[in-house]
Amino acid sequence: MSVPPIVYSPTDVPLVPAPINPGWIRAGTPQARNTVLSRSEDETTSTILWDCTAGEFVWHYDIDETIYFLEGAAIIGDATNPPRRFVAGDVLFLPKGAVADWKVESYVRKVAFCRRVQPRIVGQALRVAGTAKRLLTGRGAAAPSPSLGG
Repeated sequence: MSVPPIVYSPTDVPLVPAPINPGWIRAGTPQARNTVLSRSEDETTSTILWDCTAGEFVWHYDIDETIYFLEGAAIIGDATNPPRRFVAGDVLFLPKGAVADWKVESYVRKVAFCRRVQPRIVGQALRVAGTAKRLLTGRGAAAPSPSLGG
């Protein structure tokens, strides 16, 4: 079995219009654009470059999304977290089911790492299969998960 090549994705690529759901817009006329930089073979994960002009909107997440902010700023909050200003270099995770309030001050540009959430049983089966494969091929145990505790 061959290993797939490394996929390089520049971020200075053209973006195409990606309109925000009109029912989600609360103020202004935010104009969003995006492009897919990469996608996994099983199509459950993708990397997207996205930007947006000034405006306020709510976003309903039907996937897990990790955001790395490249430029500009956005104030983002939800029903349980007060609004916080995110700028270049900040990272934010929004799980499937999250509903976030966005306020783009003038412009924001981000890289989004998106993952379609599989049913829990599928994830458990994949972990068991991965562990069995590593044990059978002698490639050792999986890398430990990073600690989220303090």
